[in-house]
Amino acid sequence: MRRAEIRMHDRLAGWLSQDENGYHFIYDTSYLNMSDVEPVSLTFPLQEKIFNSKMLFPFFDGLIPEGWLLDIAQRNWKLNPRDRMGLLLACCKDCIGAVSVHPAKEEDQL
Repeated sequence: MRRAEIRMHDRLAGWLSQDENGYHFIYDTSYLNMSDVEPVSLTFPLQEKIFNSKMLFPFFDGLIPEGWLLDIAQRNWKLNPRDRMGLLLACCKDCIGAVSVHPAKEEDQL
């Protein structure tokens, strides 16, 4: 299983994971308990329930670079263009906008 930390305005907002059943996104409980939070996307309303999908959620897929920038990332990091989670983890730490994607630390992988 691969797991990513999803940050909103540089605060931990939730977790995106990929396993043999597909993709899963869940908000971090402490994020939901903050007073001034906003959803990561309108497609992910604030809730404790997990979101599941067989394919990478369109919102996260839209963060992956396209065109010449994607070509550079694939060539330099030897990434497979079909590995959307791998591209997300490698290329989306410093996205334009409020959301960023960071590989989960080993202790967070459990």
